[in-house]
Amino acid sequence: MRFFSILAAVALTVILAMSILARPQLAALFGGSEAEAAVGKMPAPDEESSTPEAAPEKRVKVLVRKVQGQEVDSAVILRGETEAARQVDVRSETSAIVTSEPLRKGTRVEAGDAMCVLDPGTRGAALEEARARLSEAQSRLPEAEARVEEARARLQEAEINQNAASRLGKDGFASQTRVAGADAATATAKAGVSSATSGLSAARSGIESATAAVATAEKEIERLVISAPFSGLLESDTAELGSLLQPGALCATVIQLDPIKLIGFVPETEVNRVKLGAQAAARLAAGGREVFGKVTFLSRSADAQTRTFRAEIEVSNTDLSIRDGQTVEIVIASAGVKAHLIPQSALTLNDEGDLGVRLVDAEAVVAFAPVGIMRDTASGVWVTGLPETADVIVVGQEYVTAGVTVAPTWEEVSQ
Repeated sequence: MRFFSILAAVALTVILAMSILARPQLAALFGGSEAEAAVGKMPAPDEESSTPEAAPEKRVKVLVRKVQGQEVDSAVILRGETEAARQVDVRSETSAIVTSEPLRKGTRVEAGDAMCVLDPGTRGAALEEARARLSEAQSRLPEAEARVEEARARLQEAEINQNAASRLGKDGFASQTRVAGADAATATAKAGVSSATSGLSAARSGIESATAAVATAEKEIERLVISAPFSGLLESDTAELGSLLQPGALCATVIQLDPIKLIGFVPETEVNRVKLGAQAAARLAAGGREVFGKVTFLSRSADAQTRTFRAEIEVSNTDLSIRDGQTVEIVIASAGVKAHLIPQSALTLNDEGDLGVRLVDAEAVVAFAPVGIMRDTASGVWVTGLPETADVIVVGQEYVTAGVTVAPTWEEVSQ
């Protein structure tokens, strides 16, 4: 039995070897035509090694818009605030009790209106005393002037006598004693003139002193009524009735809102684009109201911390609806520049982080163009830095890079 098992295993091995090593011969033995057909269907070695023709390259599809440059009014955009044209703390210049009823904050006052009236006390009497002293000093002036004239006359007489005595003495007709007496009389007359002149100067000084005292008393009385320096609104209540005001104490704060100023700070990179008298517009943050005015001031000195320059725009505010300290967005007109209007979504960044757009040329090759944003609007963003006519990728720009060939689809948009 073992012999037959060994014989069967040998036969099976031979059959398997022949099926592997002599496969074509077996195929011809059991069906020549089918084997030839099978062999004919097998690829030739040369055909297997040959490379088929390359498939067409797949390009990224993008949407392209042709944009044309336009002359656009440029503007300097600032963020600032409103500021009152004038604001002052009106303070007392003297010490006295307030005798007037207070005016409440928000009250409109005109220039010269009384805001605080103070008790005069004894200031009226002091003024009358100063005026009386002035009258007395003035009455002394004629007497002093008369004394000067008298002293000058005596001096003239003494000089005549001296001259006569001197001549007579030379001719031997007058004694030396008479000549000496004449000389002494002349010296005495000169001293009298000097004394009278001093008296006259003292009288005039007395008049000036009395005049100054009168002016001081009158000014002190004027200070009893504290008036509004200009037309405006009270930003605080005036001093309360019965309160004591010392020199420097606050009576009230007055603010002028018509016209009102818009204050902005211009970066040093754009300060040369702002001119005095340039038209300006502003939008209030509260309510979105738009106002218009002109640039009235541009600082010549930069802020030490921010390196910006203060600009002021004067705006009419007759209804006083614009308040001091409101936030505004200011637009100052400047010279026009060439710009393109593109969708904001078309903006992208390159590998260096530069802001720009991707363009396509005549061969549909992508290029990156850096741009500067000039103005943002509801219909798009105005940018600078593009050629006169530019083919901008508006859809798909994030999936391509510079140098790649794309399959563009054109979107015609009239600006």
